[in-house]
Amino acid sequence: MRILVTNDDGIDAKGINLLANSLQENHEVIVVAPDRQRSASSHSITLTTPLIIKEVKVKNLGYKCYSVSGTPADCTKIGIEKLVNGDIDLVISGINDGFNLGTDVLYSGTVSAAIEASIMKIPSIAVSCDGSDKSFQIGIEYVNKIIQSISLDEFNEDVVLNVNIPPVDKEKIKGIKVCKIGERKYKNVFIEIESSSEHTSFSVKGTPEDSEEIDTDVACIKAGYITLTPLHYDLTNFKILDKVSKWF
Repeated sequence: MRILVTNDDGIDAKGINLLANSLQENHEVIVVAPDRQRSASSHSITLTTPLIIKEVKVKNLGYKCYSVSGTPADCTKIGIEKLVNGDIDLVISGINDGFNLGTDVLYSGTVSAAIEASIMKIPSIAVSCDGSDKSFQIGIEYVNKIIQSISLDEFNEDVVLNVNIPPVDKEKIKGIKVCKIGERKYKNVFIEIESSSEHTSFSVKGTPEDSEEIDTDVACIKAGYITLTPLHYDLTNFKILDKVSKWF
C-alpha cells in the first residue's frame, strides 16, 4: 500500500517519525509534514504567501520526506497533487502529541489533514495520544491493526477514521470502541502578558469541561478504550434542515 503520512506537530516530531518508521516495514511511505509546529491550525490553507517545500533527511527513515512551510491541510493537498509520483491508497495523520476528542476535532490540524484527504477522495486515518512513549508505541501497534482490518474496497473514500489512544498501560486497554464524538468545552483563561497604549497581548489557557454523555469518544477514552470515530466533512445539520427550509 502507498501511504502518505502527515501531521500538525511538524516534520521533526516524535510521533510522525515513529509511525512512518513502523509503516515502512510493509508499505511504501511518503512523509509530507509542516516545517514547524502547527497545532490547532484547523483546516486553514495558505493562499497569500508561497509554499516552500524542502526534501529533508529524517533519521532512520529510508524514504522521501518533505517539509512544507504551510498548514497540515496544505501538506495533504500539495503532497497528493504535486509531490507524490502516482496514486496514494491511504493518508495517515499523526501520531499527534495530544488527544483530538469531541469538538476539539474542529480545531485540530491533525484531523483536518486527514479530512483534506477525504475531500480528495482518499481514505484517511487521524491518530492521537497523550504524547507518552508507551502511548506512541500502542498507537503504532493499533494503527497497523486497523490497516490490516479494513478493506480499502469497503473503507469509504470520503470517511476519516479518528483514533485516540487512552493514557493507560497496554494490558489495561479494554479494546477499540467505535463511537460518536462528544462535547468538549473549555473554561478559558486569558492572561494579560503585555499592555501598552497601542495594544494589549494575552496568552490563552483552557481547562476542558466535558459533557456527561455516555458512549462518546470523550467518555470511552476515560473508560480505557481506544476510540474510533468515523468523521465526514459535511457539516450540514440534517436535524433541522427541513424546518429551516420552511422559513423561506
